[in-house]
Amino acid sequence: MILNVSTIMALDNPTTRTAVTTADKVFEQMLYAIVNGNIKAGSKISEPELAKNYQISRSTLREALNRLEKCHLIERKANVGSRVVECSIAGLLELYIVREALEGMACRQAASNMTDDEILEMKAMLAQHANVKALREGVAYYQEEGDLDFHYKVILGSHNQQLINILCGQLYHLVRMYRCQFGMNSPRATKAFDEHSRIIEAIAERDGELAEMLMRRHIAASRKNIENKIAQQKLSTSTTA
Repeated sequence: MILNVSTIMALDNPTTRTAVTTADKVFEQMLYAIVNGNIKAGSKISEPELAKNYQISRSTLREALNRLEKCHLIERKANVGSRVVECSIAGLLELYIVREALEGMACRQAASNMTDDEILEMKAMLAQHANVKALREGVAYYQEEGDLDFHYKVILGSHNQQLINILCGQLYHLVRMYRCQFGMNSPRATKAFDEHSRIIEAIAERDGELAEMLMRRHIAASRKNIENKIAQQKLSTSTTA
């Protein structure tokens, strides 16, 4: 499966649309492969091999790799080369702390800046989410990219370009990579959906302080859930050792 090019362009830079070039297409395919684990976390990137596989020049490949680096999906080190980032527990928890602060801020701004039509679209999206079987069964709450992602839409609704650039441009794909790496199933599926509903109601009421508090609590609860899972895994390992 390959993501729609327009979706990828929107997520790479949500406020502009660029012409579809060969580098765009390579970026799209590599991004999908990295986020979904088809290109393994921590794996070394061979530029000659990739250029041969995609039948492109090294300069075109490097353009795609530069964009992946800006999305924090690959890292480059002198005399070492390029590698896909590692998905560590510490990195995941740090990412959630950053999200808690910045998405809380975005939520406060959304309460002031989101249009009435955007709010109606958000509510319609949540109604669509409510019909997903996995959520109804309380097993998982998985959201597709971009316009079907609650957090993405709230960030765009902030109409704050700096927050959009950081959260939707630089960090968005990394967050999704971590989600895929560590799994979608969660005992918080139903609670997370209910929290989304309360957040959009606070935004609709133009209560920025409440909206920010609810978003921060929502993300903090997800982080604590991850910490609890880690603690349980460590306990299980030590018990069976």
